[in-house]
Amino acid sequence: MMFKSPAYQVIPVPLEKIKPNTYNPNAVAPPEMKLLYESIKADGYTMPVVCYHNEEKDEYIIVDGFHRYRVMLDHPDIYEREKGFLPVSIINKPIDERMASTIRHNRARGSHSVDLMSNIVRELHDMGRSDAWISRHLGMDRDEILRLKQITGLAELFRDVNFGQAWKPAEPEEE
Repeated sequence: MMFKSPAYQVIPVPLEKIKPNTYNPNAVAPPEMKLLYESIKADGYTMPVVCYHNEEKDEYIIVDGFHRYRVMLDHPDIYEREKGFLPVSIINKPIDERMASTIRHNRARGSHSVDLMSNIVRELHDMGRSDAWISRHLGMDRDEILRLKQITGLAELFRDVNFGQAWKPAEPEEE
């Protein structure tokens, strides 16, 4: 079977069926949110919101595009013009891969909340993902992962780490 990018399969989804994810560390300052609103008002939605479709609940969980979703949620003029539908492309991946996808999308564009990023690293670690997996899928180097783990203050993130001897205490000298 040939791979087909989700962008070629954009569908209109009622705003009411779209839900934010619980892990997105990305934040947009008020001036940029205003600019995003102005952009959508002037140009329309030029990029779909990327979602995972939970068929059981018939909900679309946002992977990327939370702030485009917020614009429609917060601005009745946009909601009316779009008749309550957002353009959505679907990715069908398990939660750990969706989290990684969210981070890749965000990192390609802007900055993150350090606390929320450290929580994602902790959650991925709790799911059994290695530092190598996190590094490869989130585009982080080992030092960045280490710093984010240190922020969480959770000792269990380091339970499988073998530490070398950085120094040895000196033997007391005999007098």
